[in-house]
Amino acid sequence: MEDVLCVIMGGGRGTRLYPLTKERCKPAVPLAGKFRLIDIPISNCLNSGFNKIYILTQFMSESLNKHITRTYKLDAFSKGFVEVMAAEQTMDTAQWFQGTADAVRRCLKHFNNPAFKHIIVLSGDQLYKMNLKEMFDFHKEKKADITLACNPTYDRKSLDDVGVIKLENNRIIGFFEKPKDSRLLKDASLTLDGKEAFLISMGIYIFNKDVLVELLTESDKVDFGKEIIPDSFAHKVTEAFIYKGYWRDIGSIKNFYDENLLLTGPVPPINFFDEYWQIFTRPRYLPPSKVKDGRIINAIISEGCIIESASIKHSVVGLRSRIGEGSLVEDSVIMGCDFYQYQDDILSDSTKGNPIMGVGRNCVIKKAILDKNVRIGNGVKIINDKNVANLEEENYSIKDGIVIVHKNSTIAPGTVI
Repeated sequence: MEDVLCVIMGGGRGTRLYPLTKERCKPAVPLAGKFRLIDIPISNCLNSGFNKIYILTQFMSESLNKHITRTYKLDAFSKGFVEVMAAEQTMDTAQWFQGTADAVRRCLKHFNNPAFKHIIVLSGDQLYKMNLKEMFDFHKEKKADITLACNPTYDRKSLDDVGVIKLENNRIIGFFEKPKDSRLLKDASLTLDGKEAFLISMGIYIFNKDVLVELLTESDKVDFGKEIIPDSFAHKVTEAFIYKGYWRDIGSIKNFYDENLLLTGPVPPINFFDEYWQIFTRPRYLPPSKVKDGRIINAIISEGCIIESASIKHSVVGLRSRIGEGSLVEDSVIMGCDFYQYQDDILSDSTKGNPIMGVGRNCVIKKAILDKNVRIGNGVKIINDKNVANLEEENYSIKDGIVIVHKNSTIAPGTVI
């Protein structure tokens, strides 16, 4: 597919994922113990045969830049690439990207290779496994100008925070953003598999390049989903590609927490064990994890961990995590560490009574997210027993009842949260 360019949107501030986005952009947030959110769309592109990929970014992008540079080194003879394209000041403007469409508009000059005839625009913060080649073939078969990927839902209650597509004769003629009006919902409903269904826009679009250039140069509107694409329905052939597989937007702390823990189940909604559709990430060459004793139930344990007589239930334990003797980790996501402490540093911290990196001895961690490189002292209890819904402190936050310990933070021994 030499004529296809993939553009992944990775520039948003990710305010709903704060504090996980306090020191990184949203696509760089760790997922499932060893991956990053950005690995999902990149892997879908590569597995689908599309290996020319730009990632548009602007906010706290240092972590993302490092990950892309260290991970995706494609064969030079393939002519493929995975590259970050950051927002830049020019003689015309000094502004940041104002939205998805504005980001692509301002980068069009970098997409001017005449070999590119089609542009696939993807989001950088979703969880799914989708063969984009099938969508591309559908786009060409229908001779469409624009094709939107749509995911069906059968639950009206799930439509409050999404965009709903309206079809007529299999063509898209309407788009309702976060519809509340029951009359609009009735107008947008259709029958799939014998049930009432609604089509949710997945934020994945295929454009004929000439159409994309026309739409962006003739308008100064900044968002694809809310403005550019709805405005094009009347004069562009816009088709809906219905994808019935698992798809979730990882846009909030609750979504992030829930989706990570779903992956610990016996049959998770996304199969990370599929050798024919791999999720790629940075190879770190870490040693196997070491478990001294304890009990592990429905958990993901990543590489390079040291677990000493601890109990881990329904949790994700990230790279290089250390969990001390007598501790309980339950319904939690531990992101792990970026590096190991040297033995001398561990002895020095222990002698001074300072917490070492990881979870100390005799701790209780429930319904929590521990960001990278945290130090949890001995006897700490993170249990939110007062059921606080939302709270902001220096080293930790509570969002939707989930306690999030900030990256590089220390929780003193004996602390109860």
